[in-house]
Amino acid sequence: MKVQIVQHIECEGPGYLEDFLHDNGIEYEIARMYEGEQLPDNFDVLIVLGGPMNVYEEQRYPYLKRLNTTTKNFVIMGGHYLGFCLGGQLLAKALGAKVRRNHTREIGNFEIQLTDGGVEDPLFKGFNPVFPALEWHGDTFEIPAVAIKVGESELCANQAFRFKNAYGLQFHLEATPEMLAEWVKVYKDELTEEEIDAAALIEELKRKADIYRELSNRLFANFFRWVKNNRSR
Repeated sequence: MKVQIVQHIECEGPGYLEDFLHDNGIEYEIARMYEGEQLPDNFDVLIVLGGPMNVYEEQRYPYLKRLNTTTKNFVIMGGHYLGFCLGGQLLAKALGAKVRRNHTREIGNFEIQLTDGGVEDPLFKGFNPVFPALEWHGDTFEIPAVAIKVGESELCANQAFRFKNAYGLQFHLEATPEMLAEWVKVYKDELTEEEIDAAALIEELKRKADIYRELSNRLFANFFRWVKNNRSR
């Protein structure tokens, strides 16, 4: 099984996902788009991380156009895809849904509510109907007509959806406290605009670190169990 990770910016790496892959002996490659690397053509699983760019900035980031085509073809054929934040928005766009500004930025630790479909979905097996997650986004996706909504939050109506074997998530369960410490430096202007205290944000994530690590491991275990079961059919 070949797992391909797409990383858009240096500070938004795979985090807990990389720990999970190492611990479970799963081989993976990272295409670092910010270094001009190319996305390979052959892979079994595609995982797309977050980033500060908008999905429509294809002139500024030309690789987004190819990634859009690759994603669309891959997931329509039943490929296993997992997208976080920008990765979720890119999946929505590839499936014909709009990505637009949310009515407010969602930055910090928030609660995700699973829909009835989400409670029954294999990706969230063992999750409570309401669970905490880190958020850092200004854009949001609409749910593609071909997909089902599986998660929402108070400030953002669409937090997660599924199409065949592909999942788009608006929230971050891959992010570690170390990653957040970088984000508050790189994206400090957004914190200033929203009048958010960076130190308090980091401290809250540290308090929830054990919970987030457990939830991330559960999410990844569920996802790769689903991949394994489908590949063995």
